[in-house]
Amino acid sequence: MLLRFLTAFALLSPLASPAELVIVASPRSGAIELSREQAEKLYLGRTTTLADGTPVKLVDLPSGATRDEFYLKLTNKNPSQILAYRSRLVFTGRAYPPLEAESVTEARQWLADTPNLIGYLERGDVTGNLRILLRLP
Repeated sequence: MLLRFLTAFALLSPLASPAELVIVASPRSGAIELSREQAEKLYLGRTTTLADGTPVKLVDLPSGATRDEFYLKLTNKNPSQILAYRSRLVFTGRAYPPLEAESVTEARQWLADTPNLIGYLERGDVTGNLRILLRLP
């Protein structure tokens, strides 16, 4: 009985629900417009520019649950599929993976300081020096 209660509590608890993920950039990047399709193309290495031709760079969070959830939500690919896909692109020289931050703090700092750098964070990690470009439900 106690086990059922604890399981039900864990499932209903806000901590059990996944955090909202957002794609962000520095306000110094200008008026970036980003659709979900464009974000997917960027993170899959199919393009390195926005629709208006502006070149952008990408930042990845360190390996872990947030990064895995981001790619699953954005591309519908699991971590091994992303690794295999990226390995093929890098091997053929068609694309390079995003810069990988060592922590959320480092990613947030890079994003705030670098125009035209795009990254993703949990909504709760976004600070006032970042602009949300896209929400991933």
